Amino acid sequence: MNLTVDRKKQYQSFEGFGASGAWWAQDIGAMPELCGEIARLLYDRESGIGLDIYRYNLGAGSMESGAGSYGNGNRRTHSIETAGGGCDPSRDEAAVNMMRKAAEYGAREIVVFSNSPPERLTKNGKAHLDEKNAFRTNLAKENYGAFSKYLLDAAELFLSEGLPVKYISPVNEPIWKWTGGQEGCHYSPMQARRLLRRVAEDLEARPALCGKVKISGMESGDLRWFNKSYTRALLDDAVIRRNVDAVDYHSYFLPLPAPPFMNDRIAFMKRFRRFMDRHYPDVPLKMSEWCHMQGGRDYGMDSALVTARVIIEDLTVMNVTAWSHWIACSNYDYCDGLIYFDPEDGTRFDLTKRYFVTGNFSKYIPCGAKRVEVKTGDKEVLSVGFAAGRETVVILANESERPKFFFAPADMALYTTGKESDLAESKAEKGEAVKLPPRSVMTCKY
Repeated sequence: MNLTVDRKKQYQSFEGFGASGAWWAQDIGAMPELCGEIARLLYDRESGIGLDIYRYNLGAGSMESGAGSYGNGNRRTHSIETAGGGCDPSRDEAAVNMMRKAAEYGAREIVVFSNSPPERLTKNGKAHLDEKNAFRTNLAKENYGAFSKYLLDAAELFLSEGLPVKYISPVNEPIWKWTGGQEGCHYSPMQARRLLRRVAEDLEARPALCGKVKISGMESGDLRWFNKSYTRALLDDAVIRRNVDAVDYHSYFLPLPAPPFMNDRIAFMKRFRRFMDRHYPDVPLKMSEWCHMQGGRDYGMDSALVTARVIIEDLTVMNVTAWSHWIACSNYDYCDGLIYFDPEDGTRFDLTKRYFVTGNFSKYIPCGAKRVEVKTGDKEVLSVGFAAGRETVVILANESERPKFFFAPADMALYTTGKESDLAESKAEKGEAVKLPPRSVMTCKY
């Protein structure tokens, strides 16, 4: 393998990695010992993996009402809205506590995101849609203002206590029909634009938020469907445009029983990247949600290598400036969280290889680093590199069953995650042959 790094060929500046607190924070935030330990493991750069972004789920109140259909009751959420129209964080005490701990341990950016408007503002009185109206929005036009107020009140309250709230995301995966299982709301591109326009107008009228908090959107749910439509709706409105600094998308790409071109992830990514370069070249892309979307727990390198591949593809094909997991912690029989925990035991948790592989990126890529050109000459090894000042960081993912070898371009610190190692540290001198183990991810820092 011939590793070459060209620091002169630079691309996007990178802001950081993150994860969302839905819905595990409602459990872990109520367990004092586990709450601090999980926050440290996720957000501390020295003893954890140094995530930068925490996504707080501003709930719609399905936990209080009991309305709607949720197979897993933990996917219900509290609303912090009070009867008088204000906000009381104690109404979602555990999840808010988790957010505070994340900030305490190093989260530099908080995104307040909503899956559904509060139930009192929805057409059917639930935080999800009914089947017969699955592709109609659940938010009446006359309630746009009230929903906007809830979002901004929450952001202002958290900001006033010193939490680093940077973004409000009013709309989540608007293309889907959310008919149960979790809170959710459908919006057409124009409905989403009208809502975000109202939020933007209200944001500009609040001195405590204007200039400090931006709008995040549109959070589309699959790389193939309607991304261009929702992006135009977001960016072709002048008022919204001046209150956003990026387009947020989700990197899901579920296999379909369809012709091969419909399952060509890279082709769709390149198509959307060309669309952005042609029409909105000054607007960055951020990847704000992804997980494997497959049943069964996986603690090992199978899912970890998929994670590394998706991160590298988003960094190098889409040129994203931020990247976030869906949920950081999980108690489901599902391939999603970085950490699995036991909700019945406030001390038990397990770290996955996905956790450590994420650390191969998040722990060593500094905020503000510039992506640079990296080549390996080996199709079985994925690569990405960053430059920050005189420092260079290169991440290599060996997907093959065979070891790979390269010569160190300088004295290097190496951090390897594989079957037998978790960010294991070693060193290599300039010119030394370095072994990249089979099915592993290595960070090279020099």
